[in-house]
Amino acid sequence: MDILLSILALLFIVVGIIGCIVPVLPGVALAYVGYLCCYFCSFSAISTTAVWVYLALTIAVSIADYVLPAYMTKLSGGSKAGERGATAGLIVGMLLGSIVGAIIGPFVGAVIGELMQNPSDKSRAFKVGLGSFFSFIVGTGLKVILSFVMLLAVFRDILPVVKDWFVNLF
Repeated sequence: MDILLSILALLFIVVGIIGCIVPVLPGVALAYVGYLCCYFCSFSAISTTAVWVYLALTIAVSIADYVLPAYMTKLSGGSKAGERGATAGLIVGMLLGSIVGAIIGPFVGAVIGELMQNPSDKSRAFKVGLGSFFSFIVGTGLKVILSFVMLLAVFRDILPVVKDWFVNLF
């Protein structure tokens, strides 16, 4: 059972890292499932506290990823129309199911929202769109970093056991 859980742990985390970039997959959540698979191995040295901490971080990063586009739009001087546009662009981009849609969606949505609010101020609309784009970069970065930290924790936990398995095989 430990071998299966170890393989699943690595697979979930690798797919989770890919999912941090591909908008269709819940990346950091899949990485956390992989972390849990490792935790349930009989040899695991992962503490229960670490499991709860990573759960809280996974939830926080997931929420931040959805909140950041509107927040960064506002921070870059955007209006409510720009915030709504960024959120709508994110949703439409994710529904398109492509990386390009998820990256460009919030930017285009924020720009359109701002232009609907004030059609004459194109430079402000573009600045707000860039703020929304920056939020995508930050959100994706947070998800990838957390997923890689979980991958390293799983490697650290699995590596001694894998060494023992190979020594006993040969």
